Amino acid sequence: MSADPHGMRFWTAGSDRVVSLDPFAIMGVVNVTPDSFSDGGQFTGPEEAAQFALQLVEEGATVIDIGGESTRPGAARVDAEEQVRRVVPVIARVRSRSGVAITVDTTSAAVAEAALEAGADAVNDVSAGCEDPAMFALVARRGAGLVLMHRLAPPGEDSYSDRYAEAPIYDDVVREVASFLLMRAELAMAAGVARESIVLDPGLGFGKSVAQNYELLARTSELVALGMPVLVGASRKSFLGAVSGRADPEQRIIGSVVAAVAAYGGGARIIRAHDVGAHREALLVAHAVLKGAGLP
Repeated sequence: MSADPHGMRFWTAGSDRVVSLDPFAIMGVVNVTPDSFSDGGQFTGPEEAAQFALQLVEEGATVIDIGGESTRPGAARVDAEEQVRRVVPVIARVRSRSGVAITVDTTSAAVAEAALEAGADAVNDVSAGCEDPAMFALVARRGAGLVLMHRLAPPGEDSYSDRYAEAPIYDDVVREVASFLLMRAELAMAAGVARESIVLDPGLGFGKSVAQNYELLARTSELVALGMPVLVGASRKSFLGAVSGRADPEQRIIGSVVAAVAAYGGGARIIRAHDVGAHREALLVAHAVLKGAGLP
């Protein structure tokens, strides 16, 4: 395991919301969708989704990520109006009952603005602002946090990591992902987004083969070296099942936790997870190991 060389201890997720990354932060997943790869159709309505979010907070989540459009490979797009209808009632309920940081998982500035009005703090944009040119200006104007993720193509043009006929082509997947994320972060900052508000996500499972995902995990420290907090979301993804033999995403908890600990050892300090309690327990032990080795 390697230390975080930049001593990043906080993420300014919003104008009045600071998330401690010491020793880590867990982002709990709440998908208000009928078709997400692992938990689509889980909730009958916004109250049930909000209750689940609050349960994740009790299990140790310090950030809740609420999305109204599936980003799984092959997923159909959902228009802004429908996304707003799905996420805003959940965000409002969670905000009225908890001080947890809330991110909205969307590539639409219109959805992001409605979510921020409802009480969200930050935007988790899997297109890194490429889909909607208005996103960076909105985030800057609102003083919101911003997660920038790398992907090769939108969901409708992508495939699961273990189903590519030919692996996506990279000269060096880690360097290319890092270069893209740094470029998008610089553009966001040029638009007025504060550097301390930006988080980088390598986009595991998005336009990467099984081997490329594991290379990104193994070289997480190279992404951390960019000087901004790194978020890793391996939870329940197909590249884990390709190695463990677990075809059912809900049975990939152990693999998800191992991947999270590996990313944490490389310096990632935000872990996006479905199974918050299991991840928290494992990361606490990983932190104790780092501390025992004299590392931050």
